[in-house]
Amino acid sequence: MKYQWILFDADETLFHFDAFAGLQRMFLGYGINFSKEQFIEYQLVNKPLWVQYQDNEITAQQLQETRFEEWAKKVGVTPKAMNSAFMMAMAEICTPLDGARKLLDSLLANNVKMGIITNGFTELQKIRLEKTEFSHYFELITISEQVGVAKPDKRIFEYTFSMMGEVDLSKVLMVGDNPGSDVLGGMNAGIDTCWLNETGQACPEEIEPTYVVNSLAALQAVLKNS
Repeated sequence: MKYQWILFDADETLFHFDAFAGLQRMFLGYGINFSKEQFIEYQLVNKPLWVQYQDNEITAQQLQETRFEEWAKKVGVTPKAMNSAFMMAMAEICTPLDGARKLLDSLLANNVKMGIITNGFTELQKIRLEKTEFSHYFELITISEQVGVAKPDKRIFEYTFSMMGEVDLSKVLMVGDNPGSDVLGGMNAGIDTCWLNETGQACPEEIEPTYVVNSLAALQAVLKNS
């Protein structure tokens, strides 16, 4: 196998991330039946904040609290408390993607070292890894909230490389579902990339992944032949 290290994104790469289901679960705790229409309204606030966060224009804390400001007022809690309730709900409903455990077992058996680089938040990552019993697969977990920069900024990758010790970057692969953060970030950092494109989206012109796969099983086959 060509790669000594494989770095994974977390949401929709290793774990399902159903924000609507998580919000429904969280709001039930406040006695609210959260609708699809309300989810669309929430995303009108949430999505632009994620773009600002990836562009390093706002902090993780600003993103987490701003997206819940209006809802928190209605419910009578702080935005921080509501965000924590959402993180807990997301951890409770978390399941691995099809083929994730099989792929990680295969890599472990081949002595490939693995890490996670995520723009997701600390509060969710640790609970989720414990719940899915995935913690033992990973030598390191880099969380943008802790580093202070988000993918696709190459600094979050350089921080990760510094944690890996002596490493040949030609033998490092970044795997993720988001071309604008995972693939572009890997390109910025000078490593090979794999785009997990389950839905057959078109890739932005300036972004060129080393590999494109439609499932983790397909990725396992690619790696076996690399």
